[in-house]
Amino acid sequence: MPGNDSSAAKRARTPQRTPQPPRFIVIEGPLRVGKTTLARILAERLHARRIYDCEDNPFLADFYNAKPGSALRAQMHFLIERQKRLREALAVETPGPVLSDFLMEKDRIFANLNLDDAELKLYERYYEAFTADIPAPDLVIYLQAKPEVLRARIAKKASRDESHIAPEYIEEVARAYEHFFFRYAASDLLVINTSDIDFVERSDDLQLLLKRLQEPVKGTQYFLPAAPLRPTSNSRLYLRLVVAA
Repeated sequence: MPGNDSSAAKRARTPQRTPQPPRFIVIEGPLRVGKTTLARILAERLHARRIYDCEDNPFLADFYNAKPGSALRAQMHFLIERQKRLREALAVETPGPVLSDFLMEKDRIFANLNLDDAELKLYERYYEAFTADIPAPDLVIYLQAKPEVLRARIAKKASRDESHIAPEYIEEVARAYEHFFFRYAASDLLVINTSDIDFVERSDDLQLLLKRLQEPVKGTQYFLPAAPLRPTSNSRLYLRLVVAA
């Protein structure tokens, strides 16, 4: 009828919301995959406030030396410290993004690997109580690598405690991460395989990775270093990185 706009016309007049860059970003992956280095680089370019993972666990050495009861003590220390760091950082309003070296669910990944059934049952009660109201990130960057690549990097740069890690345990951790992120849907997810790139040692690899991170991430997407990057006409500088030429 005259004077009645069609629904299509109404939608055409409705201003489209511009998607916002992610405010809460997490970088995650197994040991020596490059999380700390990438977090430092992104934090500098994004002017982001950084949340550091707990690295001074007093029970970790006993765990690596397989002392009885050390797994639960180490895991509870990690749980308490990680949820505390996230809560304190996210409670403060800042103009820029927040970038975390760890995902809270990481704690549960390792608990399932390291605790026996009785310990895990106790742990789960505390995990649910401590993490129930911690928000999911806007974006998770999951770094993965083949177990043999991780073993080589650990052998090259391992701390005294890490030198006790069995090769079988490294493979278990890598598989546990893959299993977890295969089903992960709480945030937008960018999966980056670092087996054939080394953004720690090679500047060209770093620039290639930063170029990919300029593009938007929606749902689960994969970065395959061997494949050519195909620019899109509607790409936005979501992370607003400043990439050196």
